[in-house]
Amino acid sequence: MKHLRHLPAVHQLKKHQRFVQIIETQKISEDQLTVWLSQSIDHIRERILSGDFHDDTPSRKMLTKLIFAEFEQFIDQFLKNRLTKVINATGIILHTNLGRARLSKRAIKQMTDVATHYSTLEYNLEDGRRGSRHDIVENYLQQLTGAEAAIVVNNNAAAVYFILKAIAEAKEVIVSRGELVEIGGSFRISDIMEESGARLVGVGTTNKTHLVDYERAITDRTGLFLKVHQSNFKMIGFTEAVNTDDLISIAKKHHIPIYADLGSGTLFDFKTENIGKEPTVAEKVNAGVDLISFSGDKLLGGPQAGIIVGKKEFIDKLKHHQLARVLRVDKFTLASLEATLKAYISGQAINEIPTIRDMLTSAETVLKRAQTFIEKVSNNVSGLQVDIQPDVSKVGGGTMPDVNLSTYVVRIKHNDYSSEALAERLRSFKTPIITRVKDDALLLDFRTVSDEELYTIFEAFLQIQQKDL
Repeated sequence: MKHLRHLPAVHQLKKHQRFVQIIETQKISEDQLTVWLSQSIDHIRERILSGDFHDDTPSRKMLTKLIFAEFEQFIDQFLKNRLTKVINATGIILHTNLGRARLSKRAIKQMTDVATHYSTLEYNLEDGRRGSRHDIVENYLQQLTGAEAAIVVNNNAAAVYFILKAIAEAKEVIVSRGELVEIGGSFRISDIMEESGARLVGVGTTNKTHLVDYERAITDRTGLFLKVHQSNFKMIGFTEAVNTDDLISIAKKHHIPIYADLGSGTLFDFKTENIGKEPTVAEKVNAGVDLISFSGDKLLGGPQAGIIVGKKEFIDKLKHHQLARVLRVDKFTLASLEATLKAYISGQAINEIPTIRDMLTSAETVLKRAQTFIEKVSNNVSGLQVDIQPDVSKVGGGTMPDVNLSTYVVRIKHNDYSSEALAERLRSFKTPIITRVKDDALLLDFRTVSDEELYTIFEAFLQIQQKDL
């Protein structure tokens, strides 16, 4: 087509003042910029061939302008991090899509120290020889749970697979049919068991399993009893399940190890604060469970990790298995986990760990934050209908699904935007603000918003008003 003759070549555009200026101001290699420039030309060429310009004859100057507009979009997309911080104004504390648990300042500092220097990841300072990364947090976990030994892998799904593979491969694993759960990402206990080489033996029914069901299923091929904590759902009504403590007596009688997958797992007893009925890891260890696994980035309030505690004979078997290297965690996970566990040991978990702090925040405290925000907005931003209503916050992350934390939300309606459009505008800011939408109103729950972030949200509404004037 004749329009194509007006397309400038790459070598010509590289001499253009705009390209030269970008080379001088952006810390991006000329080679990469040249690739994007070439792709921008290709995009405009495709538009010409598809008839976007119809009968108009675009000039070289116009095409150059369009090419550089495309080119700068490539740069903007590159400079914008795909993994970036956001403000969580949903009130969901362990929001899986938003990264679950936030780390404590102590954990962040230790990660930074390890990241900027060499470290003792696998080095023993006392004898100057190679050490084991397993030793870094094992003693802390022993103190906190009462377990004989511990090992950490990269997440709890990995922990489940690891234990089944190392302890029960080619053996039968007895589990209640009511505990054959599926969690996020289509992770099914039955599928992971098949992958591990263990043979699933389901007992009982979906809604009812009795102790005798387990005992009847025992054969000379039985290698493990598995108890799966129903972290992400709750069955109510005509149901019955076997308590782990009751199953332990049968396990000991028949010399069959028992493994409890706690899912979330907690070192803090939320029951003392009248929040849920989640068992602590220490309670399960004291009851006599042989192996226990749980997540590091849920109720624990630390980094993503699969933490396994239990009897030394089984943990040693895991440590010497080939998968221990495949599933091992890196120095950043260990650094942040060590700092998190130290907060528990020193009795500072309530003050330091954001997950615990947010869960224990009173509705009255949330109300005060909401009132502060409304006062700022009402005095400075027009076109809004704003009020405060009682509501509930959720723990999130597939944890404590039946627990509602009393809270207050700021309910906002905008004269010129639908609630969905307003939510979209807030997500578009440099620091995206994630909200809830309900009954055609925007909801802000300040349980998960810091004082600094509260001011950032207020500034966002100010900017929306200024752009609309």
